[in-house]
Amino acid sequence: MSPREADLDALIARIRDNEGRLDILFANAGGGTMMPLGDITAQHFDDTFNRNVRAVVFTVQKALALMQRGGSIILTGSIAGSKGTPAFSYSASKATVRALARSWVLDFKERGIRVNVVSPGSPNTVGLAELGGESKEAQDNLLAYLTSLVPIGRLADPKEIAKVVTFLASDDSSFINGAEIFADGGQAQI
Repeated sequence: MSPREADLDALIARIRDNEGRLDILFANAGGGTMMPLGDITAQHFDDTFNRNVRAVVFTVQKALALMQRGGSIILTGSIAGSKGTPAFSYSASKATVRALARSWVLDFKERGIRVNVVSPGSPNTVGLAELGGESKEAQDNLLAYLTSLVPIGRLADPKEIAKVVTFLASDDSSFINGAEIFADGGQAQI
């Protein structure tokens, strides 16, 4: 068992001991590095899929014992899972997350647990800027390019994405199940 899995087990045990149940689970995992096909190594593949798929699978699986009828599981997808991005196999890992949600909706049908995906567009964060490289100019160029792709004309404020997650966690979304909601300023829609 990896240290991260041990941490997850400890967290689940703490929730079980303190609350006895879990009503909402937000499995927010993401990240990757650029690597074109032909240069992808096993290490790169494992890093991408362990972070974006394995972490989600085992988080949901471990939390499931505490989930109650009417519970809500929200997974973080990405517009990259629908659109694709050159040299970014991250796209395939996020498409996998979306496919898992579709299957889990059926798996959890009898338990009355909803599963939805929020797929953000490019958020205005330091982490996104750092994908552009180490120089401020390269980072600014990346952010400007990504902004140019968004029909609404700007990058997402992370709080805007959080509001979608909050909605999916709430009873206001009680009849939404198996959906992928794009918080992307329209980018994946065109």
